[in-house]
Amino acid sequence: MSTPQPYLDIIGDIGVTQTLIVTPNGTCALADSTWIVRDNSTTTEKIPPWAIVMAVLFFVACLLGLLFLLAKERTTTGYVEVSIRGTGLYHVCQLPVSNPTQIAHIRSQVTNIQIRAAQSV
Repeated sequence: MSTPQPYLDIIGDIGVTQTLIVTPNGTCALADSTWIVRDNSTTTEKIPPWAIVMAVLFFVACLLGLLFLLAKERTTTGYVEVSIRGTGLYHVCQLPVSNPTQIAHIRSQVTNIQIRAAQSV
């Protein structure tokens, strides 16, 4: 009986070992896998409420209060979808994100796995 391989990467409910991909739907060889990343997030930019209040308060004192309206607040909502297709396996995982750094990290993880899959052929 062989010992199980440790996970080198984990993305959501997807575990990746040196030679296998393990998901709740089953397993497949890493070399036979195709990975797709789809960004379904949106980033909105708005003027925060505190800046509007400060602009109104300081507008009375001087016109410099309008500079508060230049303040912006960015909000990211949504999810990144990672899908895997392999021999006898198709699995999709949706990962919620709240900032662009998380999106870049997920893309980086998948890129590293794709490189490892190409090298294991």
